[in-house]
Amino acid sequence: MTLQQSLRISHAEAQRVETPANVKRELAEQARRSHSKRGAALTIRGLRKAFGDNEVLRGIDLHIPAGQFVAIVGQSGCGKSTLLRLIAGLEKPTTGTISFSEDTRAEDIRVMFQEPRLLPWAGVLSNVEVGLGRDRQKTDAKVRAEHALGEVGLADKRDQWPSVLSGGQKQRVALARALVSHPRVLALDEPLGALDALTRISMQGLLNRVWADQGFTSILVTHDVSEAVALADRVLVIEEGRIAHDITVDIPRPRQHGAADQAALEGEILRNLLGTDV
Repeated sequence: MTLQQSLRISHAEAQRVETPANVKRELAEQARRSHSKRGAALTIRGLRKAFGDNEVLRGIDLHIPAGQFVAIVGQSGCGKSTLLRLIAGLEKPTTGTISFSEDTRAEDIRVMFQEPRLLPWAGVLSNVEVGLGRDRQKTDAKVRAEHALGEVGLADKRDQWPSVLSGGQKQRVALARALVSHPRVLALDEPLGALDALTRISMQGLLNRVWADQGFTSILVTHDVSEAVALADRVLVIEEGRIAHDITVDIPRPRQHGAADQAALEGEILRNLLGTDV
C-alpha cells in the first residue's frame, strides 16, 4: 500500500468519526427519512373508565390515523383528560381496549402537561436529557438534547437554570424534553393553559411547526376552541363521557387567528359545546 493510499483511507475513517456536527446532521437526516413513518395509529374500542361509582368514560370508539393532529374539547369533568391519560398509559381502562400500530413501544408515547415539571436542581440541557430515558447513558445524549433545544429555539439557554426562565421558555424546555426521544405519539394535556395570550399563540405556532416537521401523532386536550381549530386536523367534542361530535378541520395550513373560516368553525364547535347560539 502506498503512502497516498494510506492517507486516503485515514481521511475516510476520520470522516466517519461521530463528531457533534456529524451526529446533528445524521439526526436531521433520520428525521427527514422517517417522517412518513413517524406517527403511530391508534384504535379505541368500547373504552370505559370508572373511579368507584363515578363512570367518567362511557363507551368510546375511536380511530386516529398515524400522524394526525387531534384536539379534544369539552366542558370540565366531561372525561377528556381521563381519555388522554388512558391513551398515554397513565391510567388503566375499566373495560375496553386501546391498541397502537403493532411496532409501537411504550417509550414511543410521550406526555406534555400543563405544568412544565422541570427539575429545579438540574440545568436546562439536563432537563431535556431526562426525556431520553435509558438512552441518557449513550454518548450522543447531550448532542441529541442540544438538537431538541434548537428545535424549540432555546439552544442559547442550555446552561441556564429553570428558575431564570419565563413561563413560555419553561414550556418550550418541556416540549424539547418530550421531543428528544422522537416520539410517535405526543399527548398534550392543556400544555398552554397557564400562558399569557401572546406567548400562547407563539407556542401554538411552535407546536404546529414541530408536528409538521416530525410527523408524530398528536392528541391535544384543551379548553380553548380557537386553539383546537388553529392546530388540529380534527376536533372531538366530549360530552358526559362520550364522543358527541367528531369534526374535521378542513382549513388549509398555515392558519391565521381571526380568519373568517376559522371563526365560523369555532362558532359551530362552541354551539355544540354549549347547546346555544353564540
